[in-house]
Amino acid sequence: MTTFSVRKFLAAAVVAACLPLVPHMASAAPAANLPDFTDLVDKVGPAVVNIRTTTRVSNSGPRGGLPPGMDDGDMSEFFRRFFGIPLPQSPQSPGAPGSPRGGDNGGGSGGSQDTPDSNDPEQNSGVGSGFILSADGYVMTNAHVVDDADTIYVTLTDKREFKAKLIGVDDRTDVAVVKISAANLPTITIGDSNKVRVGEWVVAIGSPFGLENTVTAGIVSAKGRDTGDYLPFIQTDVAVNPGNSGGPLINMQGEVIGINSQIYSRTGGFMGISFAIPIDEAMRVADQLKSSGKVVRGRIAVAIGEVTKDVADSLGLPKAQGALVSSVEPGGPADKAGVQPGDIILKFNGHSVDTATDLPRMVGDTKPGTKSTITIWRKGQTRDLPVTIAEMQPDKTAKADQKKPQPPKQRATNALGLAVSDIPADQLKALKLHNGVQIDAVDGPATRVGLQKGDIVLRVGDTDITSAKQFDELTSHLDSTKMVALLVRRGENTQFVPIRPRSAQK
Repeated sequence: MTTFSVRKFLAAAVVAACLPLVPHMASAAPAANLPDFTDLVDKVGPAVVNIRTTTRVSNSGPRGGLPPGMDDGDMSEFFRRFFGIPLPQSPQSPGAPGSPRGGDNGGGSGGSQDTPDSNDPEQNSGVGSGFILSADGYVMTNAHVVDDADTIYVTLTDKREFKAKLIGVDDRTDVAVVKISAANLPTITIGDSNKVRVGEWVVAIGSPFGLENTVTAGIVSAKGRDTGDYLPFIQTDVAVNPGNSGGPLINMQGEVIGINSQIYSRTGGFMGISFAIPIDEAMRVADQLKSSGKVVRGRIAVAIGEVTKDVADSLGLPKAQGALVSSVEPGGPADKAGVQPGDIILKFNGHSVDTATDLPRMVGDTKPGTKSTITIWRKGQTRDLPVTIAEMQPDKTAKADQKKPQPPKQRATNALGLAVSDIPADQLKALKLHNGVQIDAVDGPATRVGLQKGDIVLRVGDTDITSAKQFDELTSHLDSTKMVALLVRRGENTQFVPIRPRSAQK
């Protein structure tokens, strides 16, 4: 009994001690400095637009405006469950008020109610978002939003609808500019995407699933995210869904810092990873589209790859940076400047090339005909090479090397696990090579790093390979405790392959 009473007393004391704190804790909760987006949305919202595209078809098909893979049944169930309302009807759907007819400039409310079997040749093909750049009607959006559209409709927040003229698109950056005939429009403030900080609050406004003027918020998850495209993206956890494409990503100062462009999703819906085009890159493209309707980019005609830590260590680079030249187009600007496969481009016009994706953007932003300087790393030394920038042309399809090696029956017994043979002079000339030996057999270390029969070894470390005899002599003195980089040609590509020699065998 005593123990029980003591326990009851202690429990009562604890509760009594906590009770006075409850009101204080409750009153402290609002002091968490959570962001308030209301003023920001009031300021920016009127400059965000809904973009709807149509195509001309002879027979009506399924209603447009829905994300790929979704039909009316899917969306009706979605809206019934989560919103408790019927599926909002697009302007082109049966029973939708104000459906624009072919040739109508839009802007009306209460037009005729077209059915899918009407004579109207327009069929909805897509829906997206955009934002107004200037008061005279220039609007920015994604290129994929207006791709293959016969007619583009821009709807403002005051419900006015305009037919838009396509000014230009740039598929490489996924940026497009359209123009509507209007004046004194609300505009958006352009920010500086270079000042974006990971962790800061951002807001997206757009038309997910056709629900115009929808606001979502989150934080910047990462900067300079390389997704394999031309530009490094801003990654966020803002809820972005089909229909948000082309809408602005806005910081807490009400400035647009990016264009919502891509999502990572296995279902077609939001999964917490979305990507935005940095606004500084987008504006450079938009300025060219407005002035000439197209984007002109520079090129130096090289194929490049990433510099790994193993490659950097084996070549004596202080850190893994730059762009590894895997091939050089004969007669191109880089070829004329003296760039060779295996060179590592460290700087362009004095600006550091930190990753391989930096170089195409730097060169692309340079006007064709400009005399520039590239800094390369070759055989343990840096050197500056003058290069004249050319205009970027459509990508060429690389031709496969049709030369088939004739490997002798030989075992690879040296420290690298490679057996090599000399390459005839006429074959070297055909391959546009000055030196190299052909791999005839691989084992051990060479197998583990992926070398294959038919590959051509151009260099071991900083030493150019001119004969099989020289190669065998050189490899017999390699230190098994240090990595060595082999410059290897395979097909049209050249790359460094770090490899650790095996210990000398008795």
